[in-house]
Amino acid sequence: MSKLLIVHHTPSPGMQAMFEQVVAGATTDEIEGVEVVRRPALSATASDVLDADGYLLGTPANLGYISGALKHFFDTVYYPCLDATSGRPFGYYLHGNEGVEGAQRAISSITTGLGWQQAAEPAIVLGTPERSDLDSCWELGATVAAGLMS
Repeated sequence: MSKLLIVHHTPSPGMQAMFEQVVAGATTDEIEGVEVVRRPALSATASDVLDADGYLLGTPANLGYISGALKHFFDTVYYPCLDATSGRPFGYYLHGNEGVEGAQRAISSITTGLGWQQAAEPAIVLGTPERSDLDSCWELGATVAAGLMS
């Protein structure tokens, strides 16, 4: 069975709604043979990353950058996982009230360094998530999980 690790920082109702839709997409009945593991960014470990076959990352864009929690996660797992996880698929979702370009750049830079392969377009939401935004989150979860089906 493949394993999808969702690493998230979910401090707001908007992020919670997005997280729930990502999980719903990843665990829809059509997805078979994929275990979905959820970890808050501050408690996710290198072992979690090494044990997973793919990743979904969720963060608010704070002052135009990824959350400190997600940055801490990457700082903790980067070198222990550098060679062992190269080539694995990932996706991400972001929520911001203003620009998210810096957060996108950070995720792109860090995951490129890890050698991860982006498996789906990110779900990016500015302001209060609307139905179409939440649908994009569901699609993101389903797409990344479906790519792990054996």
